Amino acid sequence: MSHFALLSVAATAADTASTDNLNGVAQWALNLMESLGAPGAGLAIALENLFPPLPSEIILPLAGFTASQGTFNIASVLFWTTLGSVVGALALYGLGALLGRERLIAIVAKVPLLKVSDVEMTERWFDKHGTKAVFFGRMIPIFRSLISIPAGLEKMNMGKFLGLTLAGSLIWNSIFVTAGYILGENWPKVEHIAGYVSDGVLYLIIAVIVVFVLVRLRSTFGAKKDNQQAEKPADKQ
Repeated sequence: MSHFALLSVAATAADTASTDNLNGVAQWALNLMESLGAPGAGLAIALENLFPPLPSEIILPLAGFTASQGTFNIASVLFWTTLGSVVGALALYGLGALLGRERLIAIVAKVPLLKVSDVEMTERWFDKHGTKAVFFGRMIPIFRSLISIPAGLEKMNMGKFLGLTLAGSLIWNSIFVTAGYILGENWPKVEHIAGYVSDGVLYLIIAVIVVFVLVRLRSTFGAKKDNQQAEKPADKQ
């Protein structure tokens, strides 16, 4: 059975509402696997780390399903996808290191509603929780990519960063690849379930941003109002 026939079988197992989305990302990933084999799955995951909108929740189960059909073995899929995760994470770590603390502070100072103290508070948090953040962050949609940037900004020890990234990514990849391998033609069910988690994380991020903006706006306008009231007596004199 060809790779494209496998995709057709898998897509049919998904509900009609999500088939178009599956076909777009899944066929792109399948093309890579058809051209490069298991390393193609690794390349897809490396790109997913660099571009979070690419969902590993589709790529990894699809790779597991393809392995279940004898196209390549599951061990090679886990090796290459985990290598891809590490390579993508290193690229973002390098981006954070290249940006640097001084450039970040200069940027933050020019952004409305942000303060240099926000950077300092984040640094203190990362100093205290960075190890857990990098490890567990590899298993949280969206954060699994972005957590590499603050690690680079803070210049986390490279050996430590690689070890945590390797361990967290191997766990995440193993869960999804194995699920796709076991479910076979029903592999899209993995994406449906994981999609609820991804949506939940996204809504939580949006809620946090909205609350932050509202609190900061209230604080900013409240301070301006207090200053204006304090200046009125001086004006009358």
